[in-house]
Amino acid sequence: MSPISERPAAALASLAPGFPEPVRDAQTTFRAVLDAMARPGRIRRVTAVPGLDRPLSCAAAAVLLALADHDTPVWLDRVSAPALPYLRFHTGAPLAIAPDKATFAVIGDPAAMPAPDRFALGTDAYPDRSTTLVIEVETLSAEPATGWRLEGPGINGAAHLAVTGLPAGFVAARAALAPLYPRGLDIVLTAGDRLAALPRTTRITPEG
Repeated sequence: MSPISERPAAALASLAPGFPEPVRDAQTTFRAVLDAMARPGRIRRVTAVPGLDRPLSCAAAAVLLALADHDTPVWLDRVSAPALPYLRFHTGAPLAIAPDKATFAVIGDPAAMPAPDRFALGTDAYPDRSTTLVIEVETLSAEPATGWRLEGPGINGAAHLAVTGLPAGFVAARAALAPLYPRGLDIVLTAGDRLAALPRTTRITPEG
């Protein structure tokens, strides 16, 4: 085998594996994301992706393995960019050249996250043509009286979600999009093997 043909084989061999059981794990993760979107603030655990702990958490990798494909451009920030070969190999998703061209945007460094209006917000006629943000955070927990109080569709009264690793202006920047509804951004927060969702309809009030 020539050196030219050896290099692609070596590159493929160095990629972390995807789901242990692709069909079952993808379906389980898909249901977990749907449940998290239907019940904002509820924390779900996903199947661990073997051998992958950077630059994507297990939860972020699982979300993309389950949802991304060749029709869903993915935008990666500086921290998550090294995951491009992994995502291309396992999902076939193309790289979005700009945040507003992405179906999914992966934010590995929330402190440097682009402003919300840099992403696709959808249109009044097609609000689903917006970017879903997958934001890596430090921790997720459902502690009452700390973190956030969540209200809106899918929540009976109020839910509580404590998140660390987001910039101080995150809540205000997200709230500024509310008048644009039905346009907006849906968000999946990931930490380790945990995820929680913030649909565009969810209202956040800081607590504590």
